[in-house]
Amino acid sequence: MTEADGSDRVVVYSDYVCPFCHLGRASLRRYLEESDGDVEVDWHPFDLRARKRRPDGTIDFSVDDGKDEAYYAQARENVRRLADRYGVEMAQDLATDVDSLPAQVASFHVKETDPEAWPAFDEAIFEALWVSGRDVGDPDVLVEVARDVGIDGEAIREALADESLRERVTESFDEARRRGVTAVPTFVYDGHVARGAVPPEQLARLVEG
Repeated sequence: MTEADGSDRVVVYSDYVCPFCHLGRASLRRYLEESDGDVEVDWHPFDLRARKRRPDGTIDFSVDDGKDEAYYAQARENVRRLADRYGVEMAQDLATDVDSLPAQVASFHVKETDPEAWPAFDEAIFEALWVSGRDVGDPDVLVEVARDVGIDGEAIREALADESLRERVTESFDEARRRGVTAVPTFVYDGHVARGAVPPEQLARLVEG
């Protein structure tokens, strides 16, 4: 994978409905807390539901994605194992019936318009879903989450109704795939890549070489 971003930041491709993205962020936070360097985190959205998404943007949850009960059982086991390893609280192991597109649109908007507030909003979305078990596909939930971290809730509601913004987020999904991202979380630093909810020591090797 090639990445045009500067070497002083970690680019993170993730989807809020991915439990491993939540776990990967916890690992990244631990690495950054323990690191002596000043590394910026740059988030890029990714749509795990793309194959199930209708032309109008909604999801057809009946579409067969090839994932059977054995797959989900293994995923749950892996989530619980990593949650224990990283000391992460989780209210649920999977969120297969949640659409993250509204959350990604809201996050994209905040990242552009109020970048200093974005890290807190990003973390609050993950916590709303994985710690509190809330539906981050619900605009009312996103408005409340925004207000809780000091962001104008009505601005979030307006962003969610902005079709041009939604189209730009969808285009960013396509750009991620063109860059070779096929799964999340994916961490990119100075052209080097780590995939999955890797431990802090692996992120250290990614950044520090």
